[in-house]
Amino acid sequence: MTPKTFSRAGILALAGAMLLAIVLSLPAFHSASAQTPAVPAAAAPAAAPAEPPPPACDAKTLEKCTPNSGDTAWMLTSMAIVLMMTIPGLALFYGGMVRKKNVGDTVMTSFAITCLISILWLFLTYSLAFRSGTPFIGGLDRAFLQGILSDISKNIGNPNPLAPTIPETVYSMFQLTFAIITAALIAGSFAERMKFSAMLWFIGLWAIVVYSPIAHWVWGPDGVFNSANPDAKFHVLDFAGGTVVHVNSGTAGLMAALMVGRRKDTAPPHNMVLTLIGASLLWVGWFGFNAGSAVSAGMQAGMAMAVTHLATATAGFTWMIVEWIMRGKPTVIGICSGAVAGLVAITPASGFVGPMGAFCIGLAAGIVCYFGCTGLKHMFGYDDALDTFGVHAVGGAAGALLTGVFAVSEYGGTAGLIEGNPGQVANQAIGIGCVFVYDVIMTLIILKIVDLTVGLRVSEDVERNGLDLALHGETVQ
Repeated sequence: MTPKTFSRAGILALAGAMLLAIVLSLPAFHSASAQTPAVPAAAAPAAAPAEPPPPACDAKTLEKCTPNSGDTAWMLTSMAIVLMMTIPGLALFYGGMVRKKNVGDTVMTSFAITCLISILWLFLTYSLAFRSGTPFIGGLDRAFLQGILSDISKNIGNPNPLAPTIPETVYSMFQLTFAIITAALIAGSFAERMKFSAMLWFIGLWAIVVYSPIAHWVWGPDGVFNSANPDAKFHVLDFAGGTVVHVNSGTAGLMAALMVGRRKDTAPPHNMVLTLIGASLLWVGWFGFNAGSAVSAGMQAGMAMAVTHLATATAGFTWMIVEWIMRGKPTVIGICSGAVAGLVAITPASGFVGPMGAFCIGLAAGIVCYFGCTGLKHMFGYDDALDTFGVHAVGGAAGALLTGVFAVSEYGGTAGLIEGNPGQVANQAIGIGCVFVYDVIMTLIILKIVDLTVGLRVSEDVERNGLDLALHGETVQ
């Protein structure tokens, strides 16, 4: 009997097994908080009185804050590997999934976006996103990166309250890599049919008008959704970008796909090996993405790294099994997409959940993102070319909601539904909804402006012959 002859029964059995695994794992969420330190058998001999330690860094007043060499080294490493996620990681991941005649345009899009977003970050977007201003947008005191300090030579403390133990230059460059990959992810939805010039205008405007405010809402010192801001209206848990990066980019990608329209013709991915290499680079780089978001080389970074790996492996394996049951064969593209879905879903939760929470989030990501890339897309008929919406918006929203379910106060300081805090799920849903609505409205306005000025879509001849030769004068051999 082949898998297709019992696909319905098989998928029901799989869903039942996964539900059973989740139910059986629930006691594990309480065991960690129930454990108490063992009482020592005998008291240790009294040590000679030591000199009192120097006062700790006060992140509010930014006094006595000096860079920690360990934290700084880890964040420099994180910045480098998160940049690797876009170039070459995402470029290869997307490049392998398009037709050969459009590979050059696809990989150049990721590279050009890296350059463009970096320049805008210098001029404007870092200050708007991460400096104090209002609950909705930051100020301009770091426009052109004016006044930024790379050391504490004048003993005035680090001027960045979000990362008091590393130089602000390091924190700024780390967050820049997030802005880069968020913008680059959008291109997967309109691949193989948008003008290169239109892409640059759209992405540049979007980074200023959409990414900067949303990043400030969730991560800005006085952001309206920042869980670390006592004055925030809603405390949304987003450790490394479930809303800021993934719901944000996926929603913008869907709007772009709808505005540009469907491709005239499609074909299978031209090189699955490129996609596998790209997915592997994304997996490795994501450790900097999530564990680096602890902004220190401590216990929270360690847990974030552990849960990132576990959720990714679970989601990739789950997607493979679901695809095997539903379509009869497991594919390389499928397991790579599943792994990325797991990376996406664990991103908001990585600093707040434990290993079993990561396992459950990985299970959910493998299932819901598979549906998002198949059933949902076919149901509504949009051409999300490389499944940016199906993986990133769907996976990011699922992960953000489940963060409110599985958050463990011992790990991240906030309890979730399982620990008796159902209101956190509501906060997560409000954050997702606000990001989605704002993103839809502003992205459509930007796309319409670009369409009226330079035009969004290439001509039919260019699309038929391939974007590489027509737009760049190059072809892949």
